[in-house]
Amino acid sequence: MREFISESYEQTLQFASDFAKSVPRGSVIGFIGGLGMGKTAFTSGFVKGLGIDAEVSSPTFAICNEYIGENARVYHFDMYRIESWDDLYSTGYFDYLNDKSYILAEWSENIFGALPDDAIIIEIEKLGENSRKFYIKEKSDYLED
Repeated sequence: MREFISESYEQTLQFASDFAKSVPRGSVIGFIGGLGMGKTAFTSGFVKGLGIDAEVSSPTFAICNEYIGENARVYHFDMYRIESWDDLYSTGYFDYLNDKSYILAEWSENIFGALPDDAIIIEIEKLGENSRKFYIKEKSDYLED
């Protein structure tokens, strides 16, 4: 498990940008953390770290936003309203798992059983108004508890 403390939005962007460069293509990243915790900010930095010039926004209403660059593609899901397997299938999530794109899923606790065994889980804890602690784990870390 890795940990990172961010004291600002800018630090979150930089950490996520650097982190993106170390994550293998085709990785699935699930976020765990409540509203306003920095999931979309992290995604924005991650996308920029892959060299994709895109305006990242929360996929709350679209369910999935797609960011395409020259050398990478990111599917950014919001699983907040997913309550069943039928809901999950309707998002198209499973269609994206087998290509070499990155999948970043907010509210991944709602689809935990559908995340691949090698998924990266980023749990976010609020320390203060602008400070956050990011715990970077593997899905298997949760299965052992």
